[in-house]
Amino acid sequence: MPIPGSAIAFYLISALIIGSAVVVAFSKNLIYSAFALLGTLIGAAALYIFLNTDFLAATQVIVYIGGVAVLVLFAVMLTHQIEKSEESNPQMGIKVGLPVGLLIMALCMYAVSGQEWNIIEATNTNPTVHAIGNAFLNEYLLPFEFASVILLVVLISAALVARREITHRIDKGNP
Repeated sequence: MPIPGSAIAFYLISALIIGSAVVVAFSKNLIYSAFALLGTLIGAAALYIFLNTDFLAATQVIVYIGGVAVLVLFAVMLTHQIEKSEESNPQMGIKVGLPVGLLIMALCMYAVSGQEWNIIEATNTNPTVHAIGNAFLNEYLLPFEFASVILLVVLISAALVARREITHRIDKGNP
């Protein structure tokens, strides 16, 4: 029985994610780890597209790939002489982390293999963005707005704290 194309695509995307994650965790070069993180996040976005969750895929691309990964790459690339660093990614906890990670992976594989998976084709062609937008504008409008006000207060507070630290250092003569 031939393997369907969707299964091949899923396994290729999963291999990309797992391979990139291994490079992130075990590479001694910080630049390679940062680029591998980008590959992991791209693979996660591809899985979201594969699952027909367009909103999560777009969010993954915009927020994580466009924001977080690019910020990490800029921080790594703009750090002076990062390629000559000896302690870029120390692997001190590998003796404990590897057995614990393998145990967690074995438990996950046991949990997944013991389930009966019923694959249901998506009959609803309503995109998830439309459904999420309707939910936000109807029943979740107040909590959504409340969360946005809290995030605004946190952003303003962080800017004030950072400004006080800069002003404090300049007053003491340490720019």
